[in-house]
Amino acid sequence: MELWTAFLIGLAGSLHCIGMCGPIAIALPSGDSPLPAYVSGRVLYNLGRIITYSLMGLAFGFVGKTIFLAGYQQWLSIALGVIILLAVFLPSKYAVKLTGASWHSRQVGKLKRLWRYFFSKSTVGSLFVVGILNGFLPCGLVYVALAGSLATGAALKGAAYMALFGLGTFPVMLAMSLFGTMVGLKFRQGLRRLLPVGGVILACLFILRGLSLGIPFVSPKMEQNAHGQTEVKCCHEDQPPANSTGH
Repeated sequence: MELWTAFLIGLAGSLHCIGMCGPIAIALPSGDSPLPAYVSGRVLYNLGRIITYSLMGLAFGFVGKTIFLAGYQQWLSIALGVIILLAVFLPSKYAVKLTGASWHSRQVGKLKRLWRYFFSKSTVGSLFVVGILNGFLPCGLVYVALAGSLATGAALKGAAYMALFGLGTFPVMLAMSLFGTMVGLKFRQGLRRLLPVGGVILACLFILRGLSLGIPFVSPKMEQNAHGQTEVKCCHEDQPPANSTGH
């Protein structure tokens, strides 16, 4: 999966974050902090999220690598696309079981006490920890991005994918934590409806990539090498060399 898609997912999906994570960003404690500490605390909160996303991407990219080495890159890409489409169109009670969101919610529940403890503080360092813990919260947009990190087929690329995703969400989420009280509740709730649109677009990209149609950047040609591993083949490799004589 191309790394640039991660930033676009984060940038476009951050509108969804306004509806889902906006209330948390608005409620971040500030106490009587001066303006520099107030701003830096919210910057660190968002950096904490990005660090968590990157570590999650590292793990998912490593899993993707083992699948790629087995020669199942195309099938993985198609399967991820189908799963995302099903998660978008199926009723929520079935979608959470399909994506594992219900299991994730139960596991994250164990962190709530720790999250509440740091959230009650007003220090800059506590906001950084809150951001790290916030990255583990269940979120449909994060699941979509993790699917992309899995499809990179490499641990470091998976980490980079999620880091770029987090950077894409950074501008809007920082603005939300600073000026979120100016955004109405109905407007924030309306933006939550944008996630299915982004999910469908990414799912189509996954499926097209897996189909190996030879479309540059969207569905590049993939072939198995002598070791049975799937590799992306450049489109120009299929073209015959140019005739220098002009005949």
